[in-house]
Amino acid sequence: MVRRIFELFHKEFRKVQEAAFLLAVATIASNILGIVRDRLLASRFGAGEELDIYYAAFRVPDILYTLSLFFVASTAIIPLFLERIAQNEERAREFTQTILVAFLLGITVLIGAAYVAMPAIMPFLVPGFDPAMHAEAVQLSRVMLLSPLLLGLSNLASSILQSFRRFFPYAASFLFYNLGIIVGIVFFVPHIGLSGLAWGVVFGALLHVGIQIPSLVHTGYFPRLALQRRALLMEVFRRSLPRTLGLVAMQCAFLAVTAIASLLGVGSIAIFQLAYNLQSIPLAVIGLSYSVAAFPTMTELIVKKERSLFFDHLFSASRHILFWTLPSAVLFIVLRAQIVRVVLGAGAFSWVDTRLTAASLALFALGIVAQSLSALFVRAFYAIGNVRVPVVVNILSAGFTVVCAVVFVGILREAEGLTYVFVRMLRVADVPNVAVLGLVLAFAVGAIANAVVLGLSLGWIEGETHSRNLRTSVVDITGASILLGVVSYGVLQMLALVFDLTSFFGIFAQGLLAGLAGIIVAAVFLHARQNKEYGEIRNSMSRRFWRKETIGPEQEHL
Repeated sequence: MVRRIFELFHKEFRKVQEAAFLLAVATIASNILGIVRDRLLASRFGAGEELDIYYAAFRVPDILYTLSLFFVASTAIIPLFLERIAQNEERAREFTQTILVAFLLGITVLIGAAYVAMPAIMPFLVPGFDPAMHAEAVQLSRVMLLSPLLLGLSNLASSILQSFRRFFPYAASFLFYNLGIIVGIVFFVPHIGLSGLAWGVVFGALLHVGIQIPSLVHTGYFPRLALQRRALLMEVFRRSLPRTLGLVAMQCAFLAVTAIASLLGVGSIAIFQLAYNLQSIPLAVIGLSYSVAAFPTMTELIVKKERSLFFDHLFSASRHILFWTLPSAVLFIVLRAQIVRVVLGAGAFSWVDTRLTAASLALFALGIVAQSLSALFVRAFYAIGNVRVPVVVNILSAGFTVVCAVVFVGILREAEGLTYVFVRMLRVADVPNVAVLGLVLAFAVGAIANAVVLGLSLGWIEGETHSRNLRTSVVDITGASILLGVVSYGVLQMLALVFDLTSFFGIFAQGLLAGLAGIIVAAVFLHARQNKEYGEIRNSMSRRFWRKETIGPEQEHL
């Protein structure tokens, strides 16, 4: 078994289904560590000042990492790398070497400028913090500035590996990233205080890039420091600029949300971020797995001018993303309290924190399907060379999200009569600081708007042929999801009479059995309907993809 796991680092996976499942399994392991990470944070600090400072300190490093994508965006590097390796290996090596040098120069300048300006920046990012909290956030953020450098290098490595369809190191890197943060929580914090969290992030970023180095060396395309063809940079910038601008717009939306949350009271940033992390699990396991697995294939089909087959792959991935994410969203809504209590409900994380986080998770779940599909749609646009539509849509949806955040928070703070049904439905009518839910709802609404516009734009490009097939799948998946939700909720209520809901085991067993009951009924429904996605997934899961022959570096080509 150990030997097979090591072999996965050098395996090439040409089938999108198998690559997506491989990514999903590795990502599930990573998210298990992510759950452990958040539980440790919640139990140690609760939703208080410390976690608010920690999450606020991420914002500037996150912006710098997004800006670094001007140099190392996978959506730009993978197509250009595949084009050059199809010509000759030397051109591909020159390309990676040039990108490496340009990235190191650019990120060094950005990190230096941010380090110096951090004390002036932080009060604008979190206006609700007092001076002591500002100073602590500046200290943590300065340490975390090392992470964009390491994660940018990791992104360059993963782009090369994904070009060869070696997806396992990319997925495993996130597992080691979370492992590094856990080390920081458990070992660094007791000795150096809150800054130990920041050093844990840096350690995790170091592991993130380090785990991919052996596989990168194995490909024979490990980049060296040599700026040989400056003209290549302009082509990379031209392709990466739209994607980077779109991501910067979303980061700006996060900055605005963080600023507003800092004004809503202690713990608001932490509540938002912890709920966001939980809803990101199906996004990472499903949406990003399928998107990352499908992108090289879609790019290759466009290079070969097989446009019809490209849309076949796109709509197939869309159907499978919907197959997994819609039921996941329903489960998150129905089981929100059980999920939060099991994952975060320990130590300093209070009952009020739990209820508010559970309500936030339910609202975030409304956008899970949209976020997952958007990840695929954006990559589809970049594969066909249409860079304008996704960046314009992302910028507009980011602005729309910020506007909604201001409006929704204002309504929740001022118009109690209008929001009575809303807070009662989420069971937080007697909980203080419910205005933070306006930020969560705004994020979900913005995500839905983004996905709808991107999907309609792709449909307009392609036409109606595949869309009809997609609508057929939607009917089955929606029906199964409704059944799943109804059955899970019914079983949940019945088991409340059986288990002790004041204990960890009782809450865990109640949620697990209710979820399993709903899943079984949904699976029977899909089997009876002879659902296409259900059959394809069963076939893929029955294969043992590690039995393929190992492909040596000299054999790897399009």
